[in-house]
Amino acid sequence: MRIEQLEYLAAVTEHGSLRRASEAMHISQPALSEAVTKLEKELGTTLLDRRRTGSRISRQGLDLLQNMTEVLEAVDRLRQAAGQQSARRRDLRIGTVVTASASLLAPALRDLHARHGSGGVEVVNGRQVDIQQGLAEGSLDLGLVNVLPGDEVPPTLVADRLIEGTPVACLPVGHPLTAKERVTVDDLRAEPHVLMRPGFVMHRYAHRLFAGSLPGTTYATDGAEMGKAMVAAGLGISVLPDFSIVADPLVEAGVLTTRPIQTDQTTVTLLMLRRRAERVPEPLRDLQRALVRQARIYLSSIELPATASDPATDAPAERVADLTPVTPISRGA
Repeated sequence: MRIEQLEYLAAVTEHGSLRRASEAMHISQPALSEAVTKLEKELGTTLLDRRRTGSRISRQGLDLLQNMTEVLEAVDRLRQAAGQQSARRRDLRIGTVVTASASLLAPALRDLHARHGSGGVEVVNGRQVDIQQGLAEGSLDLGLVNVLPGDEVPPTLVADRLIEGTPVACLPVGHPLTAKERVTVDDLRAEPHVLMRPGFVMHRYAHRLFAGSLPGTTYATDGAEMGKAMVAAGLGISVLPDFSIVADPLVEAGVLTTRPIQTDQTTVTLLMLRRRAERVPEPLRDLQRALVRQARIYLSSIELPATASDPATDAPAERVADLTPVTPISRGA
């Protein structure tokens, strides 16, 4: 067994395909595939599921992933102790539904850079199911997702609650609805909307809010950032978690504003997801702490008390035990 074989397998897991892994490792795709195949023969197990759409780590590979990661980290420490500048540095890959990029993720990444310098971080936008799958397969290190009451988190993942908020109407400044302190569902239904695509929590919320009968004129997009840009462009209004808008540059610039939704008591909780692991690399641990710190700064900035609340989901007790409350808070409508 050679260290390069483990590094190649880790690259395939990280990048999601042999082609992208070979490009990242600066090795030909056939040579990388052959190296992994030899490792599979030596270990007597299948490490990759090879498909036309790409290669993913197999179930057997997942069972060995933690051990392989520990070996590579030990090799890195040995190289660094020996003064090698060529020690392998794995980029952190963060999956996000793009809900709190302005208020949490961007400042947390700034904190991480101040502590660790120019280490690589890749931010991947995606749906909740894709982020959970990426965490399970090892291609993502951390995930930021939204949940509604009743949603469950897979028991293989650890979920830390960062912020609990409420859905609000996102409006262009000067829109007629800004004359109201609160907007009704009927007010919203009469307007053209920018909705999130299926697979995003706010798409499910919109169906709940409008009782399955969506407004007649709608646009659909991936994630809150493009949704806010489309609202600013005058294409419609949107309904988003308040914590995805409050600190947004478009709000601070006086382009967008928000209004609470009358009679709606729904909460949206931003979770930080991670795999269960005995050891967490220092940069990843520091990023987790930075996200928690930025969540507390955000809460302090809007003058909301951080008081204990119910768990982020209405899952059964055994599932609730899987959640680690980092910043439990109670939000009113």
